[in-house]
Amino acid sequence: MAAEERITYCRICEPLCGMVATVEDGQVTKLRPDPEHPLSKGFACPKGIAMTEIQNDPDRVLQPLRRKADGGFEPISWERAIGEIGDRLGAIRDEHGGGSVGWYMGNPGAFSYSHALWVKGFLDGLGSQHYYTASSQDVSNRFAASSLLYGSPFVLPIPDLERCEMLFMVGANPLVSHGSVMSAPRIKDQLHAITGRGGRVVVVDPRRTETAREFEHVALNPDSDAWLLLSILQVIFAESLQDSAALDSQAGGGAELERLVSEFEPERTESLTGVGAAEVRTLAREIAAADGCAVYGRTGSCLGRSGTLVSFLLDALALSTGNLDAEGGSLFGDPAIPFDRVAELIGAGTYGKVRSRIGGFPEVLGALPASLIAKEITTPGDGQMRALFVSAGNPVLSVPNGPELERAMERLELCVSIDLYVTETSKHSDYILPATTFLEREDFPLPFLSLFTTPFIQMTEPVVEPRGEARQEWEIIEDIASRIGVVPSSVLALRLLGRVGIKLSPRRLVETLLRIGPSGDRFGLTRNGLNPAKLAASPHGIVLAPGWDGGNLPGKLRHDDGLVHLDPPEIAAEVKRLDRLGAGGASAEYPLLLIGLRELRSHNSWMHNSEKLMRGDRVHRARISPTDGEMLGVEDGDAIRISSAHGEVEVVARLTDEVRPGTVAVPHGWGHAGGWETANAAGGANINVLASSDPEDLEPLAGMAHLNGIPIKIERAEPRSRRAADAAAVAG
Repeated sequence: MAAEERITYCRICEPLCGMVATVEDGQVTKLRPDPEHPLSKGFACPKGIAMTEIQNDPDRVLQPLRRKADGGFEPISWERAIGEIGDRLGAIRDEHGGGSVGWYMGNPGAFSYSHALWVKGFLDGLGSQHYYTASSQDVSNRFAASSLLYGSPFVLPIPDLERCEMLFMVGANPLVSHGSVMSAPRIKDQLHAITGRGGRVVVVDPRRTETAREFEHVALNPDSDAWLLLSILQVIFAESLQDSAALDSQAGGGAELERLVSEFEPERTESLTGVGAAEVRTLAREIAAADGCAVYGRTGSCLGRSGTLVSFLLDALALSTGNLDAEGGSLFGDPAIPFDRVAELIGAGTYGKVRSRIGGFPEVLGALPASLIAKEITTPGDGQMRALFVSAGNPVLSVPNGPELERAMERLELCVSIDLYVTETSKHSDYILPATTFLEREDFPLPFLSLFTTPFIQMTEPVVEPRGEARQEWEIIEDIASRIGVVPSSVLALRLLGRVGIKLSPRRLVETLLRIGPSGDRFGLTRNGLNPAKLAASPHGIVLAPGWDGGNLPGKLRHDDGLVHLDPPEIAAEVKRLDRLGAGGASAEYPLLLIGLRELRSHNSWMHNSEKLMRGDRVHRARISPTDGEMLGVEDGDAIRISSAHGEVEVVARLTDEVRPGTVAVPHGWGHAGGWETANAAGGANINVLASSDPEDLEPLAGMAHLNGIPIKIERAEPRSRRAADAAAVAG
């Protein structure tokens, strides 16, 4: 059969770059960037190109597996797997109630329009609040801050890259991440366009990241972002640099915000942040004076002790300087399918509607802190988790204290994983069910439509049929739900219809939302409106407008007074808590502070089995300043032991001036021991064992894991292989 090229788009990270797949005899043999994609314009990162290796990986799970008594797995038919899972799940529900069933969904689930809808619908159909996602190790605080500010967690500002004079980024490294909570293909070009037209890109980060190296870098101490932002706001109000018109027209609580920040003069905080008072004052004046300053923060700003406060202050800074909902500043998308409205419809656009059984944390978008899963399994009482489903996730590596979770999983009465691989998590499951890759399913970028910096929409058909016996996650969920008499929907009316046999597929649901949306054809009533046929005829996607306009925010606000709230009592309490916490947790015993980092050729924990991505010098290294290395007696390439109050790991030292003395940066997602050969051979360590899963150590407003600014110590260590050999020699 002749080779055929099929148009699709990548679903590894948020730019969703256009791709062209070469298909021969039903197999994807090559992926290349789509030169006709109107936004990515022939660009794709190494991970997107390497997806062929994931697609065709011999280690990939391609048939249902059942765990044996010896801990290994044996193949089983789909019919038998669904039957056994349904029977066991039904018995657990009958004895302990639907609230005893939990689900963890990993990051890739957010890139499937159907997966997340059916997971949430399944749990709502069961009546369970045990919903967990990777968001509590990533971005839950951003949603929580939006709920406090705007009354909806899905009202998310994005930087106006095309028109800003200054881009002020906190804890973001888009030259590696390619942007997050923002879909901006070719973002490197967009950032250089800002400086090319005479503007500025300012990167605030403890590490001189790949992005910071190319632009202006403000180095600060780990987990001190909140102090810095409080001081910038203090200067703006103290020097009357605020945009009073914006504060009066857009917000309530401006005076309270001014009082809240009034005690945080830069001279008071410079010892905490490591940023001099004069530099903070200059920054504040430049932000206020810029003809359009876009304020943006990402993962690095989310994973400290006060992530929700930091996200709140970023938006408060934008509003106070007249840069919120304004061209050149931070804008709000108004997409073809309004996902914030969809989320409200299915009951996912919530914050604090329920609270966790352990620790009393508020849910964010229906999800509770994943750091608590182990304790929710092992703690007796009403609502104790007894069955756990895991899809597209590897929480043993991604949540704090993975060993605790491994031990807890062995106590479950039922555990089912839906995945591509036997991972460090799924190897503890009773059943592993094979999922499709994104190349084997149709898709819409539903959650990202309002986050494109250029208004855009695209759909894709499957590139190839599923390999082996793989199925889409929503289909698997539908089958299991049917076995126990549950309709997997968060909408009561749809559950009632489902009980009489009337069901909507994900595709039909989203196509309906498209047609009745603001750009839709209203089923033929609106000439030139969007419909499925129009999207199918435009496989490279459709640019809907040159950019977003200002003025979209009023229609998105959900507070009764129609204003942005700058004075939530939760934020005032967080500022007081921050004051009590003081200057981080470094101590005589643990004198260094650990931060994470993302690597260009890694994506969390699931792409380390690609030989293409693991070629060359791929060693798990801790970035340490030469000053600290000399003090510790550590040289470049040494094996080192990193210890915290919660665990220890061994990695290789890399001495570099990209981190300041006192700061150590280590990539996450390493330390494999699953059913994937290349990943296992890569070595490295699970850095999250250094973090705490104790409720008192989680960020209180969103339940975020504390993964940045962890107090640690370092010492030289012999490699484990050498220690094992020495121990064997002694024993001999």
